[in-house]
Amino acid sequence: MKIIEALLDHLPWKDAPVRKVRVGPFWTAVATRGCGLASTMVEDHPHRTPAVQEAGELTDRSAGELAHLALSSHLLEASIGMATINSLLKIELQRCSETNAFDILAAKGKGKDVAIIGHFPFVPALKKVARHLWVIEKRPQQGDLEAERAKDILPQCQVVGITGTSLINHTLESLLDLCRGSFVMLIGPTAPLTPLLFEYGIDAISGSQVVDEHEVLRYVSQGATFRQLHRHGVKLLTMMK
Repeated sequence: MKIIEALLDHLPWKDAPVRKVRVGPFWTAVATRGCGLASTMVEDHPHRTPAVQEAGELTDRSAGELAHLALSSHLLEASIGMATINSLLKIELQRCSETNAFDILAAKGKGKDVAIIGHFPFVPALKKVARHLWVIEKRPQQGDLEAERAKDILPQCQVVGITGTSLINHTLESLLDLCRGSFVMLIGPTAPLTPLLFEYGIDAISGSQVVDEHEVLRYVSQGATFRQLHRHGVKLLTMMK
């Protein structure tokens, strides 16, 4: 988990208070200095087993302490930790554009072998321009490959898109090890918009910036999917290496 540890080491404003924590069925939002998002991931838990050990007391901790939950082996705690990390990042807006992740992947992947970790809405359109497109998923849909196939597929691809949730389930580093000289893009609101990630083999980051905390917290709390959420207080940004 060296990438998460590096993110934690470089976080500013670690002493900031945790003002709000919202865990919805699809998205988790944490408000500290700013507001950050991450996918809500939950493993199957017996009803009497806590998914978050200190539930009800999270706002008593500092932002830096809460961010360390990103290292947790419990997915929901790690989701909260990643949202906290994103809430503290100072995004270098001069390095970002509002370019869509699909546009970059389509341009880089035209006529090439492409793999996408995670099933994104742009997959059908990307299939039309790539020579071959493989979608690898922990919960495969029709036509997807199971996660175990990554070790066979990624080394033969020139372009790879990886979901930001790979930071939550701690699979990002093993996936990057399989990307041999390919163009790699980290995708989704969980993905931290920081150039620090470029030191680990990532070439582009397509993430999010919360621009209206009140709206985002309201929608997250009411079970919004990202399709509902991104028009209400979230700006999609891409940072290139």
